[in-house]
Amino acid sequence: MPKTEKPKILVVNDDAASLLALTSLLDQWAAQTNYEVMTARSGQEALRQVLLHDFAVILLDVNMPGMDGFETAEAIHQRARSADIPIIFVTAFLADEIDRVKAYQRGAADFLFTPVIPQILHAKVSVFVALAMKNEELRRQTQKLSQRTTELTATNKRLTREMEERQAAERKNHAKDEFLAMLGHELRNPLSAISSAASLIGLAGAGPEVVNRAKMIIQRQSQHLSRIVDDLLDLSRAMSGKILLARQPLEMSALVSACLDTFKATGRTGNYTIDTDMQPGWVDGDPTRLEQIATNLIDNALKYTPHGGSIHISMRDDDHHNQVLLTVRDTGVGIAPDLLPHVFDVFVQGSITIDRSQGGLGIGLALVRRLVELHGGSVSADSNGAGEGSTFTIRLPRTTAVAASVPHAAQAVDAGKPTVLLIEDNEDGREMMATMLDAYGYSVQQAADGVQGVQMAHAGAPDVALVDIGLPGIDGYEVARRLRGSDTTRHIRLIALTGYGLADDQRRVLEAGFDVHLVKPVDINHLLAAIGCGHEVAAK
Repeated sequence: MPKTEKPKILVVNDDAASLLALTSLLDQWAAQTNYEVMTARSGQEALRQVLLHDFAVILLDVNMPGMDGFETAEAIHQRARSADIPIIFVTAFLADEIDRVKAYQRGAADFLFTPVIPQILHAKVSVFVALAMKNEELRRQTQKLSQRTTELTATNKRLTREMEERQAAERKNHAKDEFLAMLGHELRNPLSAISSAASLIGLAGAGPEVVNRAKMIIQRQSQHLSRIVDDLLDLSRAMSGKILLARQPLEMSALVSACLDTFKATGRTGNYTIDTDMQPGWVDGDPTRLEQIATNLIDNALKYTPHGGSIHISMRDDDHHNQVLLTVRDTGVGIAPDLLPHVFDVFVQGSITIDRSQGGLGIGLALVRRLVELHGGSVSADSNGAGEGSTFTIRLPRTTAVAASVPHAAQAVDAGKPTVLLIEDNEDGREMMATMLDAYGYSVQQAADGVQGVQMAHAGAPDVALVDIGLPGIDGYEVARRLRGSDTTRHIRLIALTGYGLADDQRRVLEAGFDVHLVKPVDINHLLAAIGCGHEVAAK
C-alpha cells in the first residue's frame, strides 16, 4: 500500500518571535498527533504554500503588513481546491466585534487569542487534524469503492456479453440441428422413392407402363437430389467467398422471362395467376448466378402461395439511384413480423418450415442475398404479416446497354460417333453411364482405375476419354498428364468427371490437361455436348 502523507498545518505570521513560539508549541505534539508543521512569513508566501500543498488547518495572523490576514483568507478561499481549508485567526484578545465579524465573513473557522494558551492550541489543532485524517480516509475509501464499482461494471458487461454470445451460439446450434434433421428428411424422401422404383423395375410382374413410371420417378427424384446438393455447395461457396463471377453485360428482363418460361414449361405455374411488368434493364453480372437469384425468388413465391393465388413479377429502372429493380410479389402465407428481419439468415427458413409442407431446405433466400451482394446489390423483404403475402425486391447496379450481336452460324458437326473410353472406379456409376452412352449410339470401353485406363488409351486410341478425378492408384489428374505426355494419346479429348465444382477445382483440371470440367451428377445433354455431339441423337 502507498504510504499516507501526514496532515499539514500552516502557520502564517510576519513576526519571527511569534512564529517561532507557535511552531515550537506545535512541534511538541507533532509526533503524538501525527501531523507536520509548515510556516510562512507573509500572505503572499502563504498563498504559494497553498498552491503546493493541502493543509488540515491554517493558523493565520490577522495583523500583517502588505496583505493582512483577512485579505489572505479571502484569497485562499477563492481557489476551489483550498476553499474548504479551515482557518484559525490568531489575534489579540481585545479585538473588537467588528474585526471578528469581518473574520467570519472571510471564512474563519475559529479564533486564537494571544497570548496563546498551549492546551487550547493543542485541542483546537487536534480537532482539525483528526477531521483531515478522517476526510482522507473517506477519500481513499471512496476511491477504492469507485475502482471496485468500475471493475464490477466491466465484469458485469463482460458476463452479459458472454451470456449473449452463448445464447446466440445455442440458438445457432439449435437452428443447425433443425437444419440437419430436415436435410436428412429431404435426402431420405427421394432416396426412398428411387429405391422403391428400382425394386419395382426388377419385379417379374411389372408391366411396361409401371416400368416407365418407375423410370420417370427415378429421373425426377435424382434431379431433386442434384438440386439439393447444388444448393448446399453454392451456399457454402458463397458464404466463404469462393464463388467467382463471370461478369458480362446482360439484359435482366429477358433473363427473368426465360426463368419464368422454364417454370411454365414444367407446369409449376398452372394453378396460379402470373402477372408480369417487364421493362428492359441492363446489369453487369454472371448470367448463371443471376438466373439462380431469379429462379429462387420465383420458386419461393410459388412454394409459399396456395393454389389460386397471384404472383406479380416486375422489372424497372431506378434512375435516381442508377439501379435495376426486380420485384416478386405474391399473395401467399406472408412473413411474421418477428421473422421478417431474419428471412435471409442461414438456417432460419429451415427452422420455420419444420412441417416440410412446402419441401426444400429453406436456404434459397440466404443464397439469394449472398449472390446479390457479390454483384454489389441489395435485397429486401416486406410483408404485412402472416397470410398477407410477401414482396421481395432485388436492387442491382445498372450498366450501359449493349447492342445485340448477331450469332455466328453454327459449325457443321461430323455425324460420326466418336469412340469413348470411360475411366471410373465406381462400378454402378460406370455401368449406368456406359449403358446410357451405348443407348445414344456410342462405342464405349470401360476401365476401373487410372493405370488400366492409361493402358487402354494407348492400346485403343479412343477419340474421347471420360475420366473420374478420384481414382485409386493414380488419380484423374495424373491420368491426364500421362495421356497428354504421349504422342499416341495426346490428341484424345479429355473430359473430367468430379464431384468438386469450385473455381480452384476447375483450374486444377484445366492445368492437368483436361478439355472440359463436368460436375457430377452430369446432365446427359451436357455430357453429349461435351463429347462432341452437336445434334440430338435418338436413342436405340
